[in-house]
Parts: sequence; structure tokens; C-alpha cells
Amino acid sequence: MLDANRIRVLVEIAHAGSIAAAAERMSFTAPALSQQLAKLEHELGCVLVERGRGGARLTEAGRVLLGYGERVLGELRDAETAVRAIAGEAPRRLSLGAFASAGKVLVPSALAAFGQAQPHVRLALFDIEPPDGYGLVASGELDLLITHRYPGVPLPDAGRLHREQILIDPLLLVLPEGHPAATADADPHLADLVGEEWICGAPGISNRTALDSAAETEGVHLDVAYETRDYEVTLALVKAGVGIGFVPQTILRAEPGAGWAARPLAGQRPAREIYVVHRSRPPAPVPAMVETLRRSARRALD
Repeated sequence: MLDANRIRVLVEIAHAGSIAAAAERMSFTAPALSQQLAKLEHELGCVLVERGRGGARLTEAGRVLLGYGERVLGELRDAETAVRAIAGEAPRRLSLGAFASAGKVLVPSALAAFGQAQPHVRLALFDIEPPDGYGLVASGELDLLITHRYPGVPLPDAGRLHREQILIDPLLLVLPEGHPAATADADPHLADLVGEEWICGAPGISNRTALDSAAETEGVHLDVAYETRDYEVTLALVKAGVGIGFVPQTILRAEPGAGWAARPLAGQRPAREIYVVHRSRPPAPVPAMVETLRRSARRALD
């Protein structure tokens, strides 16, 4: 039978990205961690991690074992929590991962409300950009993940995790004040905006994939002149009159409206979907936080 501590070594290396970083997280020396990994590879008779100057990369066998290892560690952490609950010890910590804009429009009010209702639970928040974070939830390093999916971007396999949609956040066309499309009687089509300079993320970023998908649907090509994944930067550029872009409605509601105008896109209704992800048998504080986030999501579009 495989040693759970050595399984944890593989999981930590995968999550940290290198043996040195994993060793620091586990309070080991890098040679000691390498020795534990070598023993695990010897037991299985195959290489699990390829070492290189850029860090550590899992082999196909390593990726297969990682999926099982994350679930094993998650089950062990759940088992410890369940036994402590029987002994009368209430959960004392809840770790939450969220992408940047969720951290602005959803998380603050949820953390404040949850902290007032359950002051004995210590909250921890980590920046996790999609599609990352699922493995951290599976292994129990995160209790709860807030993630998203943009149009044209597939959802990662959730495995045995529970994933729930809590918000559909429309993507609105944002233009400088006085732009002809901002004051037109009808909502604009993408075909009306082909000559514009667009502001969006770099290729491969979720909002860029959504823009490319919308353009493909209408059979047009759009020129992305300014690449940024930061919506505050996008709005600043729009206000300066240098371009146009798509911005989620929740972000716009949190920003003053001077200098820009927002319109729905005619013929399409692009939106990002926001989800919470947790293990199938989450510790006690998690369902309460999920309900708090549901209320926060409802208020975000009110």
C-alpha cells in the first residue's frame, strides 16, 4: 500500500510547481523531499516528476496519481474534521479561493456577514484565477473555491467535487461617453463595431476567448489593440476614449458611471457564469458560507 505521506509529497510538488517550493511549504529540505519522491517512484516503478530548470512537471503517471492523491488527502482531512466534531470541537478555519473580480464584488460583503454570524471561525482568502483551484479543493487545502466560466471556455472536470452556479453575470459592451453606439436607438451588433479598437485580455485569457467566440458567431474579425485582463484598467482606457470592451455587469455596478456608457450586445447575450466548488461532504462552515455567497450574488445584480 502506498504511503500517504509520500502521496502528499507528490501533491505538494504539483501544487507548488517545484520541489524547492514544496519543501518550503512542508518545512522540509529539498533533498529530503526529493528522497521521499524517489522512494515513491521506486515503489511504483515509474517516473512521476520530471525535474528541470523551470521547475517540476508531472509525467502522465504523475498526473494520474495526483488526482487520486488529492482525493485521498481531502478524505483524510474530512475524517479528521468529522472525528473532532464528535469530540465536540467546532471547525475553527475556513479557507476560500476566489478570482480577482469576485474578490471585489462578491467576497467582501460575504466575509463580513459570515464573520458576524460565526466569529469563532477564522477566515482565509487566496487569489486563485480560473481554471486553477480544483485540485486544492480536492486535497482539502481549500474549503471553497469561487470560479467562473466565460462563453467559449469549457468547464474543467469537477471529478467528485460539488459545483454550483450562483450567478450569471452579463457581459456588457462599454463605450466612451458620446460614442455613436452609446446613444443609438438600437443596441449595436458586433458587425457595427468592426473598425473599433478593442480592449481585452491576451489570447488564451477567458474574456479574450469570449470575445473571439462572439466575433466568430457573427462572422467578423475584431482588432484587440490593448491587452489587459484587469477590468479597472479596461474602464480607465474606455474613459480615456482609446477603445471599447466587454465588462461584467457586476463590475460596472461597483464603478462610478462617469466617462463611459454600457449597452447590451444585439443578437447575443454573452455572460460569465460564476460557480462555487467544494467537496461533496464539506466541513460545517462551508454550507453556511455558500448560502452567504448566494445572497451576495443576488445583491450584486440588484
